[in-house]
Amino acid sequence: MELGQTAIIANLCPVLQELRFGCIGIRGRVMCDVRARTYNPSLDPPDFVTVWICTAVPCCSEVHAARAGAVGPNDWQKGGLVDFALWLTLNPDPVLNLAELLAPIAEDMKAVDAVIRSRLSSDVVMIRTIGDYIVGAGGKRMRPALLLMIAKALGYQGTHHHLLAAVVEFIHTATLLHDDVVDESDMRRGRSTANAVFGNAASVLVGDYLYSRSFEMMVETDKMQVMSILSGATTIIAEGEVLQLMNVHDPEVSLERYLQVVRYKTAKLFEASAQVGAVIAGATPEQEAAAAAYGRHIGTAFQLIDDVLDYSGDVDALGKNVGDDLREGKPTMPLIRVMEIGTEAQKTLIRDAIKTGEADFEAVALAIHDTGALDYTRQAAVAEAGRAREALAAYPVSVQLESLLEFCSFAVERNH
Repeated sequence: MELGQTAIIANLCPVLQELRFGCIGIRGRVMCDVRARTYNPSLDPPDFVTVWICTAVPCCSEVHAARAGAVGPNDWQKGGLVDFALWLTLNPDPVLNLAELLAPIAEDMKAVDAVIRSRLSSDVVMIRTIGDYIVGAGGKRMRPALLLMIAKALGYQGTHHHLLAAVVEFIHTATLLHDDVVDESDMRRGRSTANAVFGNAASVLVGDYLYSRSFEMMVETDKMQVMSILSGATTIIAEGEVLQLMNVHDPEVSLERYLQVVRYKTAKLFEASAQVGAVIAGATPEQEAAAAAYGRHIGTAFQLIDDVLDYSGDVDALGKNVGDDLREGKPTMPLIRVMEIGTEAQKTLIRDAIKTGEADFEAVALAIHDTGALDYTRQAAVAEAGRAREALAAYPVSVQLESLLEFCSFAVERNH
């Protein structure tokens, strides 16, 4: 919400009795909670009910002013339908960076890194060498962070969260090792890929080792539901890899087919990570479903922004080559959008680029720009992030919840 913006938060609602606005400050920032009491004549007997209209988390350090009113053509005091309007004047702050977002679980993340290093230990020298190389490359650790944040937000006090967060990172790393071999990539996270340094065979085999190690570790928790979630996710991720392979160099890939790959290959592990965090915290079925939805939507948003950055990002910030997807013949959302609304010349350019992977990158980037395909993709990511935020509307207020909600902004405003 921008400075001084007016928001209509509910339309054509029954009679307004009371509209309350509350601010809950966390780490010097603000969560806005809006509730209304409205008259519901369908109740027996007719009565006033409290409705939780919305929870918004603007990036602001203070609310300068807030007022609420009811407006409508009818006399609402006599039972007419009304619109509720909320006026906020906010002092915007920039979106937190990743280190600030992870601050509430900083010690937990250190513990997870310790587990990762410990469980990478092997008598096989090549496994230790490649394992150390991968760990040294860093990474955002987003999936383990989601698991830890969800568990903590729901009051988890146990001992399995560090182990399972490491499991999630092992599964993710295994997929990256295999991805880089399939895609013939030579750069990731600002350095040469493992397959470029150690060869394809070693990378594939160490990826297999990480998968096996992750299953060995998750069994230690003795939680069948956790094992079911993670093993199911691993299967779906593998299906996503195959679906993507089938889409390569195919200019007829539809948006629906592409989004299926995103949900299988990328969003599924985000979803599973968040869901496992809820499960080990003893969440209700509703809280568990909300966590899974949050992970699914935030994971989709991340991938869509990756699509944007592949045509607009900086190599140093991204840690990989700009235009890699195009060179690999992958039809991502910006390209699909040009194919939907572009001129015949633009469509021909994109079709040939996807088929061959050898088109003029500048010409393709220009077609994407001229058709607004990047803005279209970014807006799709913003919509997914909004759904992620909405999924956690009923979670209890905490610093972990605040970070989870601000992940939604980070996901779509990042540059790497």
